[in-house]
Amino acid sequence: MDSTWLQKTCLIPNTAAQKTAGEHQMQLTKPPGALGRLEDIAIQLAAMQNKTIPQIKNVQITVFAADHGIANQGVSAFPQAVTAEMIKNFSRGGAAINVLARINEATLDVINLGTAFPADNLPAVIDKTISNGTKDFSQQAAMSASECMTALTVGAEHIDQACANKTDLFIAGEMGIANTSSATALACVLLERTAQELAGPGTGLDKDGVSKKVAIINTALALHKLTKSDPLKALETVGGFEIAAIVGSYIRCAQIGLPVLVDGFISTVAALLASRIKPGSEHWFIYAHASAEPGHKMILQALNATPLLDIGMRLGEGSGAAAAIPLIKSACALHAEMATFAAAGVSEKNA
Repeated sequence: MDSTWLQKTCLIPNTAAQKTAGEHQMQLTKPPGALGRLEDIAIQLAAMQNKTIPQIKNVQITVFAADHGIANQGVSAFPQAVTAEMIKNFSRGGAAINVLARINEATLDVINLGTAFPADNLPAVIDKTISNGTKDFSQQAAMSASECMTALTVGAEHIDQACANKTDLFIAGEMGIANTSSATALACVLLERTAQELAGPGTGLDKDGVSKKVAIINTALALHKLTKSDPLKALETVGGFEIAAIVGSYIRCAQIGLPVLVDGFISTVAALLASRIKPGSEHWFIYAHASAEPGHKMILQALNATPLLDIGMRLGEGSGAAAAIPLIKSACALHAEMATFAAAGVSEKNA
């Protein structure tokens, strides 16, 4: 796949299917709106799948992993070695996302785009190493333009493969020590906000650690002078390989019409980037949960998004989105299997 894929337009969800699905919901044996967001999900998926009765049978979860040079500045509560160690944990099936994928009967792939410590030749891990992590964006650009495009394309190619396997819902997860710093810096640029407004504890920084993180991000943003009008440049400069791959996967989903269930803080920053790089891609996103990371709320507001769950999760890996899979499947099953008033012989609401 060459770089011209990024120029392709996004598909538009089918409003006629959406209307028909909405009319179908009105005929089911319940008061209108009684199933709340479950009704909305079914109608939204109907538009995305271009059918009155949508279905979710094959869920693809992909964890993109990479290291970040900014970790050298001490912006994470964990050492950088944890990225490679967690990739090994994914390979062995011991992480939260492995468990959630198993119980939801979802396909799980792990893609390594480059770590500072060895994580090669692992079973069940796809090696797409670009470099041993990004550069330290407090000193220089995190990626070259070609590295960023390579990472974007890794994500896009993976979606083409997922579609060949008849995937009907995609979840992207991420792993990379210090990637909340990268995501925060990106959000600061796109929302024209300061790091004080958006930065949080990430993997567990204390108050002093968050203050240090804020100072480093603000200094980096002053150095690079990025603007929201050039989101691709922002991604190259303060982003990460795994974040870029998620952005590429989201854009490709929108180009081919694959619904996306967006995870938490970092994945939502990637969704915002995708919408800015390729407007219209946001029409293919369903937002799974409200992250406990403080900046997430502002990013959701910028996307005009209301998440399905708010249960205090902040793990990453795609875990919050995976936890929402049963809601998505329930919405489809209710929409498909509930009787209509006419079929059940139940009287409808008085006119």
